[in-house]
Amino acid sequence: MEARSASENSPGVPSAPQGRPRRGGYRRLPVQQRREQLIEVALELFAARPPEEVSLDDVAEAAGASRPLVYRYFAGGKQQLYEAALRSAADELTSRFSVPRKGSPTEQLAAVLDRYFDFVAEHDAGYGALLRGGSVVETARTSAIVDEVRRAALRRTLRHLGVRQAGPRLTMLVRSWISVVEGASLSWLDEGRQIPPAELRDWLVDQFVAMSAATAVHDPQTAQVLAGLLALEEPDGPAPALVERLRALLAAQPVVR
Repeated sequence: MEARSASENSPGVPSAPQGRPRRGGYRRLPVQQRREQLIEVALELFAARPPEEVSLDDVAEAAGASRPLVYRYFAGGKQQLYEAALRSAADELTSRFSVPRKGSPTEQLAAVLDRYFDFVAEHDAGYGALLRGGSVVETARTSAIVDEVRRAALRRTLRHLGVRQAGPRLTMLVRSWISVVEGASLSWLDEGRQIPPAELRDWLVDQFVAMSAATAVHDPQTAQVLAGLLALEEPDGPAPALVERLRALLAAQPVVR
């Protein structure tokens, strides 16, 4: 069990502002539970504000703890706490990449994107700041954590496509689409979430189909994968609907000679 420090009992520790109750006061908690609580509180703060604007005092106050107590668990200070919080967020995001068993390939992809945008909405400021780069708390370790998430997304997408060994063009296709998803999510946040998430999701599914078709022209492996996926689609599913819309669009355009 965790022992209280003298600072936890100090009458000089400021009370929480009105309307913002402390999280249970200075309760005795098991070591692991207290550490998880501090990470959870830090995640909430980093989600609401850019990491450089959050101090250890902010974390201590929101957790109903003292600054020395936070240092007891994170001797490296805010940087160590931020990395731990980012790792927790990255693990949560990666867990959302699991593909549901039901539905066509594009419906399954849409379900994953729904969970992804739920995460983006919950952790917008903190995670977005890191993805954009340039944060004062960004380090090689934090960048590596984000890269791990991208590699996990690549592996899960290739698995979803039924590919064990992807060639360079197919790998480039998936990596490029993941970058499109990232860029779209950041732009969505920057623009005040004006586009409904469901519309953004459907656009990104169409992007994947269109990018796959363009790559298939140059790569037999991608062509084979795309043909296999289209064979599993419902006649009125997103992929066939996109093809029909493109045909109608092209047919309506005047032929330039």
